[in-house]
Amino acid sequence: MDSNSSYGLWTLVILNSAIFIFFAFSFAKPQSKSDWRSLGVFSAFIVALFTEMYGFPLTIYFLSGWLTEKYPGIDFFAHENGHLLHTLLGLEGNAHFDPLHIASNIIIVLGFFLLSSAWSVLHKAQQNRTLATEGWYARCRHPQYVAFIMIMFGFLLQWPTLPTVVMFPILVIVYVKLAKQEEKIALMEFGDVYQRYMNITPAFVPRLSVVDQIHSAKSD
Repeated sequence: MDSNSSYGLWTLVILNSAIFIFFAFSFAKPQSKSDWRSLGVFSAFIVALFTEMYGFPLTIYFLSGWLTEKYPGIDFFAHENGHLLHTLLGLEGNAHFDPLHIASNIIIVLGFFLLSSAWSVLHKAQQNRTLATEGWYARCRHPQYVAFIMIMFGFLLQWPTLPTVVMFPILVIVYVKLAKQEEKIALMEFGDVYQRYMNITPAFVPRLSVVDQIHSAKSD
């Protein structure tokens, strides 16, 4: 098989990007400007990922000299060898079944599940013009952003590239800033109720047994 045929598959780039962006859109259902921004930065990450996965392997070209010297005999331009962590960590067998790839799939699926679950709570609260404090919002204040970060991290585990490795921390910072902007708006709208919610609910790292505390805070 000609390894060059592993790339330049721009139809797959467009198709895969569209599928995952559509999934994110259908689960997140953006309405506000911040919703669209969060989906937009996630979409940029996805397009960069699949461009290198199927279109043009910029990272492999950039590192080709070092890779060829350190791992002679491996054709990194063959698509199955594009899972760089599989090779760099000395894992054997099919890269699609190594622990990293399995873990990445689990993280991605859980991320989409969290995104969907968080949205249903948020949508209900928006319709009633109340504060979202149930479900995952009882465990952390920004589960939708946690979900996007989980999905991006999952993809990094199975197909790391220089652009996405650079983009990931930048996008995390973007999500943190969006979260802070949303909290300023929530404080203006809900006042002390949201302040009490902030006091007992972590921003991003979910905490499990906080539901009763939130209910009591809302009733104060």
